[in-house]
Amino acid sequence: MKFMADKKGTLYLCATPIGNLGDISSRCLEILESVDVIAAEDTRRTLQLLNHFGITKALTSYHEHNKKSKGDYIINLLLEGKNVAQVSDAGTPAISDPGEDLVRLAIENGIEVTSIPGPVAGINALILSGLPTSRYAFEGFLSTNKRNRYEHLKSVQKDTHTLIFYEAPHKLLSTLKDMKQYFGGERKIALARELTKLHEEILRTTLDGALEYYAEKSPRGEYVLIVEGASEVATDEECFWQDLSVTEHVDHYIDGGIQQKDAIKKVAQDRGIPKREVYNEYHNI
Repeated sequence: MKFMADKKGTLYLCATPIGNLGDISSRCLEILESVDVIAAEDTRRTLQLLNHFGITKALTSYHEHNKKSKGDYIINLLLEGKNVAQVSDAGTPAISDPGEDLVRLAIENGIEVTSIPGPVAGINALILSGLPTSRYAFEGFLSTNKRNRYEHLKSVQKDTHTLIFYEAPHKLLSTLKDMKQYFGGERKIALARELTKLHEEILRTTLDGALEYYAEKSPRGEYVLIVEGASEVATDEECFWQDLSVTEHVDHYIDGGIQQKDAIKKVAQDRGIPKREVYNEYHNI
């Protein structure tokens, strides 16, 4: 039977710098020095941070690929009375991060959870974007699965909130192309990279402008994409096909005397999605 302490430990969600090490808070350093264990998304990166501030502490890895087994291990430490700090690669944990699952597990086990606030890349990019900040939606990373990716973009196509996405450099161009298909080339976007670092860059343009810019310049660094929300006028326009499935939409045009190939093309244009996706769904591929 596992030993249970009289008092459970506390899980601390510690926000670490997204670039400039000077952005770490004194409270965060105090917590990192005082806890029993630090659960890190990348122990090598966290070790560099700790070494910079002269902190020696036991580390355990906790990331997307081991979150189930390590989550149970960390919860057991907390149940035994140990205090644990969780840190992500950079910024605030539990946002597009497996810390979300650890928080849920801790709450389910009656463990106290508290946050040590600090940098958040998405919020930093938002306030620098020049786009509306009063209402926004955090969308995180788009899926690498094409169908899921298109469904995600389609679901926010008419969202009037400013949209926040994260993206890796090697996927940036394909993401911009997909966004253009769903949002249109004139939709405003701010692309933020190297935030808080020496070469911080904010490109404020349109989706067409961003595609033109990165056709000549290779993307570098992790990106935050701040995308203008849809206009109220656009979202108020009712489309006859809104309640139709893709198959019903294609059949509507065919019944009107249009050839299947052209009907598929028109459906793709109506919905702002690739023709191949319409073709595959219509033919159950």
